[in-house]
Amino acid sequence: MSKVIIVTGASRGIGKNIAYNLAVNGYSVIANYNNSEQDAIKLKEELEKLGIQIDIFKANVSKKDDVIKLINFAIEKYNKIDVLINNAGIAQEKLFTEITDEDFDIMIKNNLYSVFYTTRETVKYMLKQHKGCIINISSIYGLTGGSCEVHYSMAKAGIDGMTKALAKELGPSNIRINSIAPGAIDTDMNSSLTEQEWKEIINETPLKRKGNPIDITRCVKWLIEDEFTTGQIISPNGGYVII
Repeated sequence: MSKVIIVTGASRGIGKNIAYNLAVNGYSVIANYNNSEQDAIKLKEELEKLGIQIDIFKANVSKKDDVIKLINFAIEKYNKIDVLINNAGIAQEKLFTEITDEDFDIMIKNNLYSVFYTTRETVKYMLKQHKGCIINISSIYGLTGGSCEVHYSMAKAGIDGMTKALAKELGPSNIRINSIAPGAIDTDMNSSLTEQEWKEIINETPLKRKGNPIDITRCVKWLIEDEFTTGQIISPNGGYVII
């Protein structure tokens, strides 16, 4: 049987690109979505035209009960989970002094609680298998911080901290966990950037181009097959930030 992979937030943007390409490459993919049902159905139909089957599953991964249903679906259908890709998340630009309690709560639940819940439930089965791969889609702002995105930066930095700590804990059980911290990627999440802002970003990027979802997918594919990388924060950003 091919590797069974769960991709959260897989109906659009980076998540969709990851799910699509992994399915095309022969993996058994469960594409999670929450609000974007039509986009998820479209993804499924696009692959069916190529003769490729994919599972789509609605779950709000910021809620524990929904996560349990998602993981149970994978186990009941495939009896294993080889790879978990934590991609679901939200962003918000706001001055720090204007961030409300509700803003903060929503951000942390969607970007950090979700990763905690999905990882905790998945690891229970990976420990029994004595193998597994977890890939967290973080952000360059988790490394550098982002002005007017303090709560977003906090959540992504939390994911990276979890990645490092859990890699030490799960390494002896042959479970690898890494974070990918993308730079500026041309997706819906960055649709608020103006043409001038993109020009400025590109001008400051040594590779002189914006990032595309496939750049992240290539990194995901490598981490799935690699066997000696864990606890790392890898940032495909065109050299925009070099640490």
